[in-house]
Amino acid sequence: MGLRDLLFGRELRSSEDARQRIGTLTGVSLLGLDALSSAAYGPEVALVVMIPLGRESVRVLVPLLVCIVAILLVVFVSYRQTIHAYPNGGGSYVVAKQNLGARWGLFAAAALGLDYVLNVAVGISAGIAALVSAVPALHPHMIELCIATLLVLTAINLRGVRASGTAWRIPTWTFVACLGFVLLAGVYRALLAGGRPSPMIAPAPLPPAIAPLTSWIVLRAFASGCAAMTGVEAVSNGVPLFHRPAEASRALSVIIAILAVLLLGVGFLCRAYVIGAMDQSLPGYQSVLSQLVAAVVGHGWFYGLTMGAIFAVLTLSANTSFADFPRVCHFLAADEFLPPSFRHRGRRLVYTQGIVLLAVIAGVLLVAFQGLTDRLVQLFAIGAFIAFTLSQSGMVQHWRVRRDEPRARMKMTLNATGAVLTGTTAVVLFVSKFREGAWLTLILIPALVVLLQRMRARHVALEVAAQACVPIEIGDVAPPLVVVPMLGWNRPIENALRFAIQASGDVRAVRVVTEDAPLDELSARWETLVARPARAAGRASPTLDILRSDYREVVDPIVQYVHGVARANPGRVVEVVVPELFERHWYDFFVRNRYPELLRTMLLLDGDPRVVVVSAPWYLTK
Repeated sequence: MGLRDLLFGRELRSSEDARQRIGTLTGVSLLGLDALSSAAYGPEVALVVMIPLGRESVRVLVPLLVCIVAILLVVFVSYRQTIHAYPNGGGSYVVAKQNLGARWGLFAAAALGLDYVLNVAVGISAGIAALVSAVPALHPHMIELCIATLLVLTAINLRGVRASGTAWRIPTWTFVACLGFVLLAGVYRALLAGGRPSPMIAPAPLPPAIAPLTSWIVLRAFASGCAAMTGVEAVSNGVPLFHRPAEASRALSVIIAILAVLLLGVGFLCRAYVIGAMDQSLPGYQSVLSQLVAAVVGHGWFYGLTMGAIFAVLTLSANTSFADFPRVCHFLAADEFLPPSFRHRGRRLVYTQGIVLLAVIAGVLLVAFQGLTDRLVQLFAIGAFIAFTLSQSGMVQHWRVRRDEPRARMKMTLNATGAVLTGTTAVVLFVSKFREGAWLTLILIPALVVLLQRMRARHVALEVAAQACVPIEIGDVAPPLVVVPMLGWNRPIENALRFAIQASGDVRAVRVVTEDAPLDELSARWETLVARPARAAGRASPTLDILRSDYREVVDPIVQYVHGVARANPGRVVEVVVPELFERHWYDFFVRNRYPELLRTMLLLDGDPRVVVVSAPWYLTK
């Protein structure tokens, strides 16, 4: 088994696609982690905004979460309709493009893509925050832990949809079971104590209020808490991953039901045990859930198990983006807004390039924001709610066209209600987070739309320029003039010269002499090594040209030589045969000479249509 097979699994045939489909439970772990994990950081980021309120913050939290859950339920019902209306994948881009036009589809794709990237960064940073809460000694290594986690997630997702979905089942349901038990036990004890239970481990005392309760603080807290609604669209966008659309609908129902219960339970217990948020950048930081679990069950083994499950799910919540972001890239590439390579599935039947692109951008964000959740979350959720609004608006138009279908008017009304609610929430998010960085969305999303439009325009222009609608013109074609660059005399160069001599009667070998590569006995031995064997085979003898490089450059003199030959022979094609050594073992890659690759790149970038570059490979047998 090769290293690639060991890391990413064996290559899958296209005919094995059906075996890679998933069911309801696997779908919850694959596409629901983003939504479920928001129960861990959604209430916390709302409490972070309300730190200046002191104890008053926990009293305001429950009404805020009730409002968020109400909007969540409306969006849920609306997306169930989208799943059945678009069984091949009804993400915001597809729905908006088909019903509102291509431009609105691009806005939806740009907003959703931004949200998916931020979800990876926020999910990983929140997971590492949970780990640091349990093991404070790891606090100085947050960035390193974030990047290591990102690499592991990327590798597992490159193994395929089914592999990643199966891998996340145990941590997902462990999280639900552990946190569910903590909430049930906490609510039971709170009810027995008349709403004021005694904590097993006292949470950090809340500081005194330094600001009055104002509508502005409540608005900002609501906007931050809306991060708990991200990930709802993932199932509707990933319907083709399931065996049947009905299983996708059931998976969405399970996800929303669990999320609503967890959000309301966390809010109730934060009020009962008087648990607020702490500054994540300071040593001794404890997340809200860490304080809550310790207050209910103490610091025993169950605390460790629960915090481990929370850490795993928070970290793995990024997997939702790894499942859906590449699919958005696939749809964009199918419409020529991205390079065609984003359309194609890799060796494990996943969109490999989309996964790698997502990992690279998320890694840059994690480093830039130092892995701190409260900094990353300022841009989070705005893109999701813009995408929600465009999707729901598209569904309104969808039902207007199909108004004769049963219950079309009721469905249209429901989608219109969802569009109004999510649109209003998007405005609230933008206004309340404007100073914290939300203004960047005014630049990023339109800039992404323009970039996608430019890419499509360039793609169309290249297709038009390259079109061939007439028969090939042969005419009086002169044989090519072949140039073979040489660094010395070895088997790859011998192989390249043999090919060149067979291809043309005019072959010119060129050797660059520098202080690092002085002239050796090759010139004296040229007659014996090359010229005489060529004549014996009935071929024209190649010439050897020596170039002296006073500035120790090798590639540039050869490039200039080739262009000089092309100018001196205007009616002929100049064919540059580049000798290359290819290794059989992966570790030989690190000691390989990069000169042939650099030469080939420089010749191609110059753009002379009469210069053709040919690779002459010679394979190392040991």
